[in-house]
Amino acid sequence: MRKSDSTVGIVGALSAFPRRLAARAMGTKGSRLRRGLTRHTGTLVLGRTLLDKLTDAEIEAKVASLRETDATLLSENGFLRWLGLLSAPEQSNLSRQSLLDQSKLDARAFDLLVLFDAFEHHAEPFSFRDLILSRKYAGLLAGGATWGAIARSVHRSGPVQSLTAMSLHPGGPKRIRALIGDQPAELDGQRLLALAPIEDESEEYFSLAEAAEAAGLFAEAAVLYGHCLSIDPNDSVAAYNRANCLKAANDNSEAANAYMQAIKRDPDFVEAWFNYAGLLREEGKIAIARQHLKTAIDIDPDYADAIYNLATLEYDAGNLGEARRWWVRYLELDQDSDWAKTASRGIAYADLHTRKSAG
Repeated sequence: MRKSDSTVGIVGALSAFPRRLAARAMGTKGSRLRRGLTRHTGTLVLGRTLLDKLTDAEIEAKVASLRETDATLLSENGFLRWLGLLSAPEQSNLSRQSLLDQSKLDARAFDLLVLFDAFEHHAEPFSFRDLILSRKYAGLLAGGATWGAIARSVHRSGPVQSLTAMSLHPGGPKRIRALIGDQPAELDGQRLLALAPIEDESEEYFSLAEAAEAAGLFAEAAVLYGHCLSIDPNDSVAAYNRANCLKAANDNSEAANAYMQAIKRDPDFVEAWFNYAGLLREEGKIAIARQHLKTAIDIDPDYADAIYNLATLEYDAGNLGEARRWWVRYLELDQDSDWAKTASRGIAYADLHTRKSAG
């Protein structure tokens, strides 16, 4: 993880401990922890509970989408090591390409297995143990197992390093078996000591709230996000999502309170300032909406959406000079979209109006 990152996002719940404890640890480093991806997210941590919530295909699609962002993807163990809560393994000197060349493990499967901590190391350089694991995983894939079955199985057997001494065999696409003595046993806790999951009720509520929001059940989602906040009042993303759902359910008064709660918990939450400004503008509260948009731009000077909306707000208010100034700034960030074309027309109109006024 880059030391300069001030905001870390978590996708999926952590298996090691509740998110609120991770947020507390981040706070000691002067950094912020948020759920998911926001404009200021420099690093995204993939929680291993995604393995229990999503199918292989769903995880693959999510990871592919996240790789298109500017954020660095990091495994849960990598995050814990950055926080100083997990020691780093020693004796590592192998590159990613060296492991792939020597093990013949599929590169795409390798990268996914790394993201879900199926190796001793979470990034280069890798160790000789990682090479042994790579070869075992390549054999399992060749035998019909999936990368997801491997990732789900290995964490049920204790530290992944312990697998280097086991003989692993595919038991179908969803099962991995190990020989313990002469007896085959599945890596599912039947014969091996399973690790008890860390229960975090807020994560369950957040997952349900996201599903309700995606289904358009905004009132129900707002209630569920409220349950998250009752467990962890400092969860700025839950407050922000709740505000969006309340606004979608036409409860603007409560939405405003929820936006203010998100901003109070995280004053640099630029999306919260932006969306709150949109609500205020819809209610005709132009002066305070203008101030909120300017605050968003102060926090993130390249926030094109906020700049465009401020330009249109000034245009609607009859302040053509200010509208032109913000449209010019918008075109420095976007020259090709339909919004850029509108900004160009707005500048031309403002210039024409100025010439007419001068004439």
